[in-house]
Amino acid sequence: MAKWNLPDPRNEGTQVWVNGLVAREEARVHVLDSAVQGGDAVWEGLRVRSGAVVQWSEHVKRLRDSARALAFAEVPTEDAVWHAVKSTLEANGMTDGVHIRLTLTRGRKQTSGMDPRLNTFGPTLIVLPEYKGYVYGSEGIRLITASTRRNAPSFLDSKIHHANLLNNILAKIEANVAGADDAVMLDERGFLAETNATNLFLVRDGELLTPRPTACLPGITRGYVLQLARELGIPAAERDLSLSELYTADEAFTTGTMGALAHVIEVDGRSIPGQGPLTHRLQQRYESSILQTARSLDS
Repeated sequence: MAKWNLPDPRNEGTQVWVNGLVAREEARVHVLDSAVQGGDAVWEGLRVRSGAVVQWSEHVKRLRDSARALAFAEVPTEDAVWHAVKSTLEANGMTDGVHIRLTLTRGRKQTSGMDPRLNTFGPTLIVLPEYKGYVYGSEGIRLITASTRRNAPSFLDSKIHHANLLNNILAKIEANVAGADDAVMLDERGFLAETNATNLFLVRDGELLTPRPTACLPGITRGYVLQLARELGIPAAERDLSLSELYTADEAFTTGTMGALAHVIEVDGRSIPGQGPLTHRLQQRYESSILQTARSLDS
């Protein structure tokens, strides 16, 4: 599978949801919407496979929790969000090989400004489904270390899955300039946090290691991989990890809804062994079991 998944022509002419169904080419949010005014929104990435939405419960809980943490005056119920997602997929006949960008903004303001009291029109719910495969392909990814540090929780808590992604985008620009696939981001102390788009795992001496979820998002795929490791009897730990431990890892891979488990083959010019046995084992278990976490579109 090729990297980056160039735009799929099947997405042209589809329906999306912006507080109701609308043609993709005609979809708009208001110029006074909080997402436009200040990136004031929360979001999730959803994967649709075999007529079901993978890890639905976990994703919608995080969406609603993030909105509550940001003090949204109105937060749609899980049933309301499910209705929007299901209606959009049904309108397009989409049941497999689909990625959804699900966004909830604080909504339209009365006038320009950052004060949430100006938001009197209710939230904006956006469901954008696209035919899209795993974004990293299967040949392995190359990373560089970004000079941009990941936000510390003393500045902006990464557990809020917000749509203000400039911190990550700056690191991604560094990766683009270096000709790498993505960038490793360190926390303010110099320990590994995550990449600009995914969580990070490494394997050393048969042990699965991942950074503490302090300056990184405790991702849903990340959590599922830790669960699979327990089921498979693989020793696993969350701890502070240095860059040199990544450079000398026996294996390394990233996790996320957009890319599943993608093995790392190079970091800052240091070669990482290819798709190692533990990584391969977890990749296979992930693919064979992930539908057990899904909610059927027939429900």
